[in-house]
Amino acid sequence: MTDMGAFRDAVAAWAGGGGDGGPAAELAALLPVRVVVLLEGLSDVAAVNALAERRGRDLEAEGVCVLSMGGAMNVGRYAGLLGPSGLGLRLAGLCDERERPYYLRGFERAGAVEQGIFVCAADLEDELIRALGVARVGELVREEGELRALEIFLQQPAQQGRAPEQQFRRFLGTKKGRKIRYGRVLVEALDDDRVPAPLDGLLASLGRF
Repeated sequence: MTDMGAFRDAVAAWAGGGGDGGPAAELAALLPVRVVVLLEGLSDVAAVNALAERRGRDLEAEGVCVLSMGGAMNVGRYAGLLGPSGLGLRLAGLCDERERPYYLRGFERAGAVEQGIFVCAADLEDELIRALGVARVGELVREEGELRALEIFLQQPAQQGRAPEQQFRRFLGTKKGRKIRYGRVLVEALDDDRVPAPLDGLLASLGRF
């Protein structure tokens, strides 16, 4: 059965130098794919998908592919392959402020400069932590069974004197897979009126493409 996962795999192989874009192009037409959301990593994918689900949207059914590039510096490659200068798909992206130049340059070179790039102040985890508040994030960590791990982490000398928001951001990145899991957990815990503006704007834009 052909699905969006097959398209993502074909794109990853193509971007990694594994052959031409024939399989990706065929799948894009068959599904069909209208929009590709270019994200740095899998934790961002988890957050975007979680928000879509809680709002009753099926992005794959809408022809939207939410794609992890394995690093923001790959955006030029992916945008060139998939955007107007490549497969001719619409592009959107969510990135950190420090990554914005890579996205702007990559989208511009792909002929997609007018399309939607949404920017987080530090990163998406920072946006989510600030939206929820550190007390609520602490509750979620406890509910996930990781309170002891957090307590041990906070005792480390490097964490002394850091703001709680910074400590939580660092904690999320200290174990493989944790950022991905909390990408969903944090989004699911948000009040409807507390969704960070970049994430909210990205999802809203996908209905307009």
